[in-house]
Amino acid sequence: MTDPSALYRYRDSLAAVDLLGAAIAHLDFFSWLERSPADAKTICNGLSLHERPTDVMLTLFAANSLVTCDTRGTYCVTELAREFLTCKSPYDARSYYNSMADRQGVHDFLKVLRTGKPANWPGKEGEADWHAAMKTESFSESFTAAMDCRGRVLGPALSRAVNLASSKRLLDVAGGSGVYSVALVEANPALNAVVFEASPIDAIARRTISSASLCTRIDVVSGDMFTDPWPADCDTHLFSNVLHDWDLVDVDRLLIRSAESLPSHGRILVHDMFLNPDKCGPLAAAEYSALLMSVTQGRIYSTSEIGSRLEGLGFTVMPLIPTALHRGVLVATRGEG
Repeated sequence: MTDPSALYRYRDSLAAVDLLGAAIAHLDFFSWLERSPADAKTICNGLSLHERPTDVMLTLFAANSLVTCDTRGTYCVTELAREFLTCKSPYDARSYYNSMADRQGVHDFLKVLRTGKPANWPGKEGEADWHAAMKTESFSESFTAAMDCRGRVLGPALSRAVNLASSKRLLDVAGGSGVYSVALVEANPALNAVVFEASPIDAIARRTISSASLCTRIDVVSGDMFTDPWPADCDTHLFSNVLHDWDLVDVDRLLIRSAESLPSHGRILVHDMFLNPDKCGPLAAAEYSALLMSVTQGRIYSTSEIGSRLEGLGFTVMPLIPTALHRGVLVATRGEG
């Protein structure tokens, strides 16, 4: 198979320009920051912004070399931003972005920056945010089909990246259609799996698993991962492109529930796109985080943000293992040190 990373990158990065446009055209962010270098909390207070989208915005700007952050957490504009995106520069290019001020996506980002709440799903006039929309059958069908396009590339790459020879039963948390469970079970003859999904996506998973002729090895359990009991007979839990849909409070809830449901030798696999520990890149992750921030309650997290949480729950975390499409997997094992 040829490498489709560039094709997926276009889609993953499509929201980043609107976030930049909102910051320039509506906040005049870089002129403000040049006058008043500040930490994230002060930026939020000074510009009346919400913490979660501001974190994503600053990460995007750091990855584009428009801001830097010192050891005290103070953000400053770089020479690039000072020369082209501030009011006093003879090369001021803000008007180039001001022409975007009335784009719907720019207005959506300004609203998200102010409130911290997701915008409507792009292209769906009047549609609810992603979390609510996924409860409807028509939207869940179309969205899951889109994610399967990605999963058919990522699933085999994940199966090559992790050694599951010692795993007996894998719980695919919020596993969508089961595309990742199918890939992992096909690559590991001794492995069985359970896809844990809410309605109406659970029906899609049953259909997918049946089409793959894997009904005897992959079960589907219907339920809400936040409120319903988790299957307790699994030694490995997989979160594949799941945690990025939720804020850190809910990420903690999910990881705690996972740890409580696993046996003493259990493992957690977190497969996702990740930021570097300093949250200054990579650019692909920072751009994708802008998209996630606008339509979900989450964002892209750094390896240290997720790794420290797993370590706090008693797991030993291996360095990030690359898979495909700028993603990677953190493998966390309890009882090893």
